[in-house]
Amino acid sequence: MEKTSADTRNKIGVGLLAAAFAFLIGAIVFALLQEGKSPADPGNSEQVTRGKAVYVQHCAACHGARLEGQPNWREKLPTGRMPGPPHDASGHTWHHPDGVLFGITKYGLVPGKYAPPKYESDMPAFGDRLTDEEIWVVLAYIKSAWPEKIRNAQAEITRDTARR
Repeated sequence: MEKTSADTRNKIGVGLLAAAFAFLIGAIVFALLQEGKSPADPGNSEQVTRGKAVYVQHCAACHGARLEGQPNWREKLPTGRMPGPPHDASGHTWHHPDGVLFGITKYGLVPGKYAPPKYESDMPAFGDRLTDEEIWVVLAYIKSAWPEKIRNAQAEITRDTARR
Protein backbone atom coordinates (compact mmCIF):
# COMPACT_ATOMS: atom_id res chain seq x y z
CA MET A 1 0.00 0.00 0.00
CA GLU A 2 2.80 2.45 0.87
CA LYS A 3 4.59 1.70 -2.43
CA THR A 4 1.41 2.52 -4.37
CA SER A 5 1.10 5.86 -2.55
CA ALA A 6 4.73 6.71 -3.26
CA ASP A 7 4.32 5.74 -6.93
CA THR A 8 1.20 7.88 -7.20
CA ARG A 9 2.95 10.85 -5.56
CA ASN A 10 5.91 10.42 -7.91
CA LYS A 11 3.63 10.36 -10.95
CA ILE A 12 1.80 13.45 -9.75
CA GLY A 13 5.12 15.19 -9.10
CA VAL A 14 6.44 14.35 -12.55
CA GLY A 15 3.15 15.52 -14.09
CA LEU A 16 3.30 18.82 -12.21
CA LEU A 17 6.93 19.31 -13.22
CA ALA A 18 6.05 18.66 -16.89
CA ALA A 19 3.11 21.09 -16.68
CA ALA A 20 5.33 23.75 -15.09
CA PHE A 21 7.95 23.26 -17.82
CA ALA A 22 5.33 23.53 -20.57
CA PHE A 23 3.96 26.70 -18.96
CA LEU A 24 7.47 28.18 -18.75
CA ILE A 25 8.16 27.46 -22.43
CA GLY A 26 4.79 28.99 -23.37
CA ALA A 27 5.51 32.07 -21.27
CA ILE A 28 8.92 32.53 -22.91
CA VAL A 29 7.45 32.21 -26.42
CA PHE A 30 4.65 34.62 -25.53
CA ALA A 31 7.15 37.13 -24.11
CA LEU A 32 9.33 36.91 -27.21
CA LEU A 33 6.35 37.48 -29.47
CA GLN A 34 5.22 40.44 -27.34
CA GLU A 35 8.67 42.00 -27.74
CA GLY A 36 8.45 41.51 -31.49
CA LYS A 37 11.13 38.81 -31.43
CA SER A 38 10.18 35.53 -33.01
CA PRO A 39 11.41 32.14 -31.80
CA ALA A 40 11.83 31.49 -35.56
CA ASP A 41 14.81 33.65 -36.49
CA PRO A 42 15.64 33.53 -40.21
CA GLY A 43 18.88 35.36 -39.48
CA ASN A 44 20.10 32.56 -37.20
CA SER A 45 22.10 30.25 -39.48
CA GLU A 46 22.02 27.41 -36.94
CA GLN A 47 18.20 27.51 -36.79
CA VAL A 48 17.93 27.75 -40.57
CA THR A 49 20.27 24.78 -41.11
CA ARG A 50 18.41 22.64 -38.58
CA GLY A 51 15.08 23.82 -39.96
CA LYS A 52 16.00 22.84 -43.50
CA ALA A 53 16.84 19.30 -42.38
CA VAL A 54 13.53 18.96 -40.51
CA TYR A 55 11.64 20.53 -43.43
CA VAL A 56 13.18 18.11 -45.95
CA GLN A 57 12.25 15.15 -43.77
CA HIS A 58 8.69 16.17 -42.82
CA CYS A 59 7.39 18.92 -45.13
CA ALA A 60 9.03 18.80 -48.57
CA ALA A 61 6.89 15.91 -49.84
CA CYS A 62 3.84 18.21 -49.86
CA HIS A 63 5.31 21.71 -49.94
CA GLY A 64 8.20 21.09 -52.33
CA ALA A 65 11.92 20.63 -51.89
CA ARG A 66 12.42 24.31 -52.76
CA LEU A 67 9.32 25.55 -50.87
CA GLU A 68 7.49 25.76 -54.23
CA GLY A 69 4.35 23.86 -53.21
CA GLN A 70 2.45 21.31 -55.23
CA PRO A 71 1.53 21.99 -58.86
CA ASN A 72 -1.69 23.95 -59.35
CA TRP A 73 -1.82 24.63 -55.62
CA ARG A 74 -4.74 27.04 -56.04
CA GLU A 75 -7.00 24.40 -57.64
CA LYS A 76 -8.89 21.72 -55.70
CA LEU A 77 -7.79 18.12 -55.96
CA PRO A 78 -10.31 15.44 -57.02
CA THR A 79 -10.82 14.84 -53.27
CA GLY A 80 -12.08 18.42 -52.91
CA ARG A 81 -9.08 19.35 -50.80
CA MET A 82 -6.38 21.82 -51.71
CA PRO A 83 -2.81 20.85 -52.67
CA GLY A 84 0.09 21.85 -50.42
CA PRO A 85 0.76 25.56 -51.00
CA PRO A 86 4.21 27.02 -51.51
CA HIS A 87 6.06 28.48 -48.56
CA ASP A 88 8.27 30.68 -50.70
CA ALA A 89 7.39 34.31 -51.47
CA SER A 90 4.86 33.24 -54.14
CA GLY A 91 2.54 31.68 -51.56
CA HIS A 92 0.46 33.07 -48.74
CA THR A 93 2.39 31.66 -45.78
CA TRP A 94 3.94 35.04 -45.05
CA HIS A 95 0.47 36.59 -44.68
CA HIS A 96 0.05 34.77 -41.35
CA PRO A 97 1.54 35.65 -37.95
CA ASP A 98 4.01 33.29 -36.33
CA GLY A 99 1.47 32.01 -33.83
CA VAL A 100 -0.85 30.87 -36.60
CA LEU A 101 1.98 29.24 -38.58
CA PHE A 102 3.13 27.45 -35.44
CA GLY A 103 -0.44 26.36 -34.61
CA ILE A 104 -1.15 25.05 -38.12
CA THR A 105 2.07 23.05 -38.05
CA LYS A 106 1.53 21.67 -34.57
CA TYR A 107 -2.24 21.04 -34.65
CA GLY A 108 -3.06 20.91 -38.38
CA LEU A 109 -5.60 23.07 -40.18
CA VAL A 110 -8.18 22.97 -37.41
CA PRO A 111 -11.55 24.07 -38.83
CA GLY A 112 -12.86 27.17 -37.09
CA LYS A 113 -9.44 28.04 -35.67
CA TYR A 114 -6.89 27.95 -38.49
CA ALA A 115 -9.30 27.24 -41.34
CA PRO A 116 -12.94 27.96 -42.19
CA PRO A 117 -15.54 25.84 -40.36
CA LYS A 118 -15.92 22.32 -41.82
CA TYR A 119 -12.73 22.78 -43.90
CA GLU A 120 -11.03 19.50 -44.71
CA SER A 121 -7.31 19.41 -45.33
CA ASP A 122 -4.58 16.90 -45.96
CA MET A 123 -2.30 18.95 -43.67
CA PRO A 124 -1.50 16.69 -40.73
CA ALA A 125 -0.81 17.82 -37.19
CA PHE A 126 2.89 17.47 -36.42
CA GLY A 127 2.62 17.96 -32.66
CA ASP A 128 3.19 14.27 -32.05
CA ARG A 129 6.18 14.08 -34.41
CA LEU A 130 8.01 17.37 -33.94
CA THR A 131 8.99 19.25 -30.82
CA ASP A 132 8.01 22.90 -30.50
CA GLU A 133 11.65 23.80 -31.12
CA GLU A 134 11.69 21.77 -34.35
CA ILE A 135 8.56 23.57 -35.53
CA TRP A 136 10.17 26.96 -34.83
CA VAL A 137 13.38 26.05 -36.71
CA VAL A 138 11.30 24.91 -39.72
CA LEU A 139 9.58 28.29 -39.66
CA ALA A 140 13.00 29.99 -39.45
CA TYR A 141 14.08 28.05 -42.55
CA ILE A 142 10.91 28.98 -44.45
CA LYS A 143 11.28 32.66 -43.52
CA SER A 144 14.93 32.64 -44.59
CA ALA A 145 13.81 32.09 -48.19
CA TRP A 146 11.66 35.22 -48.26
CA PRO A 147 12.97 38.54 -49.57
CA GLU A 148 13.63 41.08 -46.82
CA LYS A 149 10.55 43.14 -47.74
CA ILE A 150 8.26 40.12 -47.25
CA ARG A 151 10.11 39.06 -44.09
CA ASN A 152 9.57 42.53 -42.65
CA ALA A 153 5.87 42.53 -43.62
CA GLN A 154 5.34 39.14 -41.95
CA ALA A 155 7.19 40.31 -38.82
CA GLU A 156 4.87 43.32 -38.67
CA ILE A 157 1.82 41.05 -39.01
CA THR A 158 3.18 38.99 -36.11
CA ARG A 159 3.79 42.10 -33.96
CA ASP A 160 0.32 43.49 -34.72
CA THR A 161 -1.28 40.19 -33.73
CA ALA A 162 0.72 40.01 -30.50
CA ARG A 163 -0.42 43.53 -29.51
CA ARG A 164 -4.10 42.56 -29.70
